[in-house]
Amino acid sequence: MRQVKIHTGTLLAAGLIAGLIAGLAGCGSSDGGGSGARPSGTGRPVAAEPQRSGRQRAEIATVRGRQIAVHKQKGDGAAWKTLASPNAMGATRVFLVEAKDGGWLKVLLPVRPNGSTGWVKASDVTLSSTSHRVEIDPRAFTFTVFDGDKVLRTGKVATGEGGTPTPAGRYYFTELVKPPNPGGAYGAYAFGLSGFSPTLKTFAGGPGQLAVHGTNKASALGSRVSHGCVRVGNDDITWMAKNLAIGTPVVVKK
Repeated sequence: MRQVKIHTGTLLAAGLIAGLIAGLAGCGSSDGGGSGARPSGTGRPVAAEPQRSGRQRAEIATVRGRQIAVHKQKGDGAAWKTLASPNAMGATRVFLVEAKDGGWLKVLLPVRPNGSTGWVKASDVTLSSTSHRVEIDPRAFTFTVFDGDKVLRTGKVATGEGGTPTPAGRYYFTELVKPPNPGGAYGAYAFGLSGFSPTLKTFAGGPGQLAVHGTNKASALGSRVSHGCVRVGNDDITWMAKNLAIGTPVVVKK
């Protein structure tokens, strides 16, 4: 595998921000969105260790061309799906690699139902890797960012309320946007996720895509208040935006 340095999430063009924000499920506040006050920092940064050889790394596949054929099984003649790159939000299309078999890669897809996988040709993507991952515990209302087995940062989260829960599963970051108003309901940054709301098939004209984003109401962290997205403090999402790559795995525990 070719080792390629992963850069942190590249911000989308300003004209695309509104489209993503409008379509994210759960980013609209079920409690009114707050007054716009800046939340205080909720994360606890921990010093990172130097990378050790053998540390488990997630592989990320970045699409080379303007589209990519996805197959149900490796070696299938006809494509099952054809996905464009950039994606609908203007970000270069990436996948999280689940398995490799010769010239084929089994990848996690950003489509419904959550957890869907397909096969793509290795020659159609560029491979890179990351030792980072994000784990979200809805029961404890916490997130933890790991570098291998080392904890880098922890903090509080808010999750989906009863009728619009945050679904458990394995996802990854698909794009990063900076809302025009950092004091708004979406906070300083928003990462799109590869998953979707299980109850909202559409939201504000979009497909009900999930996200991890900041908030202007830090007092709501530690509770179920969203339409499915995961809210974190603005200090935390700013740290993530600076340190985590598009394609970073995100696990929401049951």
